[in-house]
Amino acid sequence: MPSLSILVLHGPNLNLLGKREPGIYGSLTLADINGLLEVEGRKLEAKVTVLQSNHEGVLLDAIHGSLGQHQGIVINAGAYTHTSVALRDGITAVNLPTVEVHLSNIYRRENFRHYSYIAPVVIGQISGFGIQSYLLGLQALIHHLRKDEV
Repeated sequence: MPSLSILVLHGPNLNLLGKREPGIYGSLTLADINGLLEVEGRKLEAKVTVLQSNHEGVLLDAIHGSLGQHQGIVINAGAYTHTSVALRDGITAVNLPTVEVHLSNIYRRENFRHYSYIAPVVIGQISGFGIQSYLLGLQALIHHLRKDEV
């Protein structure tokens, strides 16, 4: 039985992966990504729970609801990365180790994407590696959570 539970949050427009700008975001669908995350979670003996929403409040409610349910969060907040003080404050409020991930390298894109409200309150950020950003984020978070167990 998995000893860790990780919440993976996908923000707005990520439900269109595979159709939306494949040159930037790749051809995998969100279902493909979720399946790969669940497989990786099993390999690492962690339960992975996924949620996608185009609504900021739904994501914020999930962050709040993670208390007592999950030991960490992986988040791709999509466009909310660059606009949401609410998600930043929610992550700070629950005080769970969180990793920010992005499929594309946000620093090689439009200037408005270069700033993340979330980055200053998470343990790390991984961007630009496609699906590997998610898998590396999950691996890093689990390693971080287990480092004190050894």
